[in-house]
Parts: sequence; C-alpha cells; structure tokens
Amino acid sequence: MGTVRLQLSAEQLKALDELIPKVHGSRSQLVRRALDLYLYRLECERDARIYEAMPLTDEELALADDPERWSAIPKW
Repeated sequence: MGTVRLQLSAEQLKALDELIPKVHGSRSQLVRRALDLYLYRLECERDARIYEAMPLTDEELALADDPERWSAIPKW
C-alpha cells in the first residue's frame, strides 16, 4: 500500500471527520472507499459509452427475458 498526501479544506475535513464514527474506522478507510466508488463510477460510465456505441442485439436482450435460455450458455 502506498501513501498519498492530500490537502483538504476545513469544511471537507470537518465533513470527513463527522462521517468516520458513523461508517468508517479512519480517515484513510473513508477516503479509500470514496476513491473506490469514484473509480467504479468511471468504469460504469465507460461501459455505458461502449454499450451505447454497440448496443445489445435483440437476441442478446431476449436471453435476459428467458431464464430457460440461460442454461444453453457455457459456464466459463
């Protein structure tokens, strides 16, 4: 694990410290979780752009509607 030095405004630091006892064990845990969520959001936005550029076919969409057809999909 690496170390990053981060400067926060007094308001940000106060908000951070108010959340720690409610949800997280430390400032570091809270910041790591926030960063994880932000990176996940970026991945989701990237995936959404890909699906928008190359939407699922009607056949692919039909798989989601028919649980019986899922059995034909190989288990990787």
